[in-house]
Amino acid sequence: MAKRRGNPNWGKPEPIGPVVPTVTSFEQIVKEYKLTPDQYVRSTRLREWARRNRNSKYIPEALLEAWGFEIESSL
Repeated sequence: MAKRRGNPNWGKPEPIGPVVPTVTSFEQIVKEYKLTPDQYVRSTRLREWARRNRNSKYIPEALLEAWGFEIESSL
């Protein structure tokens, strides 16, 4: 029998492993500052962190709007 050539899995979808949830930088900071969602808008530390990182990190849009921040859009 002749040797088979090529990738026998060509065209087959790759197996999808378990979905691993990721924690955003925003969620890490909120946990570090020990804030609850109702404290987000009033937190000056979170607002300052968001001001420095608003164009590079995920921050909920509603929170940015509540603080009056404008977002630089590169799209």
